[in-house]
Amino acid sequence: MQGKIDKRLVQLGITLPQPAAPAGAYVPFVLTGKLLVVAGQLPMVDGVIEHHGRVGVELSVEEGMAAARLCAINLLAQARDACDGDLDRVRRVVRLAGFVHAEPAFTEHPKVLNGASELMVDVFGPPGRHARIAVGAASLPLGAAVEIEGMFELS
Repeated sequence: MQGKIDKRLVQLGITLPQPAAPAGAYVPFVLTGKLLVVAGQLPMVDGVIEHHGRVGVELSVEEGMAAARLCAINLLAQARDACDGDLDRVRRVVRLAGFVHAEPAFTEHPKVLNGASELMVDVFGPPGRHARIAVGAASLPLGAAVEIEGMFELS
């Protein structure tokens, strides 16, 4: 039987991918008590970076937002895996931390991260609203434009 969040994803036209394997010596998520922490996710499709380069230089802010949205989709894939396939266990999105590959003069990090934040609200409704940090970075793994980690409260 399809859960409420699965139905919402279908309505939004989102198909969650298979979660990506860790690219280093870490685990993709940690579940401690009711808190789920998902490691940083990149804007990948089928193991390939979809958006790479510096936002504001090689990529527009809108392309950066699309990269952030894709990172959020990959976060949800990891969360689904951590929840044994049941995203209805997510009680709320607690926090997103986003890193934007940009030059020092770039200042639109919050707008870029809205691509992920808005997706969380679209998927979870009011429980998708969260605390957030948006930071600029001189470089990111595999040349990605954006990387986002997430924290969720589970029921």
